[in-house]
Amino acid sequence: MLKKAMGSKVNISKAENPNAVLYMACVGDLLENSEVRELDRFEQHTGTSRLQHSLNVSYYSFLISKFLHCDYRSAARAGILHDLFFYDWHTDKTSESHVFRHPKEALRNAEELTDLNDIEKDAIINHMFPLSSGIPRYKESYVVSVADKYSAALEFTSQMGRKVKKKLAFQS
Repeated sequence: MLKKAMGSKVNISKAENPNAVLYMACVGDLLENSEVRELDRFEQHTGTSRLQHSLNVSYYSFLISKFLHCDYRSAARAGILHDLFFYDWHTDKTSESHVFRHPKEALRNAEELTDLNDIEKDAIINHMFPLSSGIPRYKESYVVSVADKYSAALEFTSQMGRKVKKKLAFQS
């Protein structure tokens, strides 16, 4: 099982950390689900699995929503489920752009997996805002969208940092 979100020092499985306990109460059932676990087989961003990316989005959505006194449970759950699709978007090309296709597939898959409330549905379908065709209706949807972009940037810069370190080590 994944232990933490990238950039975070909090081990989500540690019972001593109140945020970890509350976070796991929100999403623990999803993280144990075999379909969600299957996301670990797909690369999302360079060097990051789709499961790790989803955990990153989920955990930061949870923290931001909690800080803003929003529905942190719905934001955390939508973060785990926002990219619940099972194709390699780097190579699987169709007539519909991945930007528009994957939120619909993720929502369909999430609805088959668990009951979703309106906030979770909206956050999943609109997480690509402003590129998506819809406009988020809830604060938590905006939070998930921002956390998705933050996580993607974090994952990209983390991978770039590893490449730079490797190059510098090779040159010395």
